[in-house]
Amino acid sequence: MADEYLLTVNGEPRRIAPGSSIADLVASLGLDPGKVAVERNAEIAPRSTLADVILTDGDVLEIVHFVGGG
Repeated sequence: MADEYLLTVNGEPRRIAPGSSIADLVASLGLDPGKVAVERNAEIAPRSTLADVILTDGDVLEIVHFVGGG
């Protein structure tokens, strides 16, 4: 088993430990999981499943962070 997986996140390469979930990745980026939309391999990952979806080597993710303001 590899020590790290290589992902593409918003077009940039990123390494993560095997067994990490989307929620783990979002947290490592310093983002609030309640304020993001995540697409994994061209499919939307429902926010309620982010902690359950385990990332795999080669996954491609797009993460959009919602920012409030007025």
